[in-house]
Amino acid sequence: MEQTAKDKKSNIILALDFLFEKPENREKLFSKAERILNAVEPYICAVKFNRHLVLPLGTFNGVAKLNEKAHAMGLMAIMDCKVNDIGSTNQTIAEYYYSAGFDALTANPFVGWEEGLKPVFDVAHKLQRGVILLVYMSHKAVWEGYGQTICNAETGEKTLQYVSFAKKALKWNADGVVVGATYPEKIREVHETLGKKIPIYSPGIGAQGGKIESALKAGASYLIVGRTITLSENPAETAKNIRDVANECK
Repeated sequence: MEQTAKDKKSNIILALDFLFEKPENREKLFSKAERILNAVEPYICAVKFNRHLVLPLGTFNGVAKLNEKAHAMGLMAIMDCKVNDIGSTNQTIAEYYYSAGFDALTANPFVGWEEGLKPVFDVAHKLQRGVILLVYMSHKAVWEGYGQTICNAETGEKTLQYVSFAKKALKWNADGVVVGATYPEKIREVHETLGKKIPIYSPGIGAQGGKIESALKAGASYLIVGRTITLSENPAETAKNIRDVANECK
């Protein structure tokens, strides 16, 4: 990802998020996604998929085709599936998404390591793919889970959940972490834990209120932008402006 960002001169990741379309409009949805990807390709380093497209287009149909197109453009492809189940299920989910061409996927540390995320990391390392851990999300209610204070059952030490997750990212050798751009103070705190060892991916720019400059100055490496671009009347111009502002902040 680091090399791709250098080659593309951009640290912007496009989140291909769209509003609900009726099933009979799947071809229209694919065309819209393809059109926006073509338009903004010069200004991004990667594309992130959520269930917004996987559900209507299919993992090995429309989504796999978009992955191929992204790779042909020199872009990385991330599946934001937030893996969050028992180990055997997580492993199978990872194998399917990696088989569909994804370079990395997101996973939820809440499920733990043994019979949790370990199988995902094992598959990822075998295939030389990535795992990005959710450390602090971008929405308003995130504090109810990721922001709670926890107590270590073995040591009795109290710590914040997201700080614990950042430490797990180091211990598990994650390829990245997610911290919402809407909480630059959390980005800064996580960055103090991770240093330069693990990059921070920050969603929430624009539509959710996250600011480019504050996120980058706090320690974010990559900015994830969705609706601000996908719902724009001119996606290419919007993506270029975001890219340019981000580059000026470096």
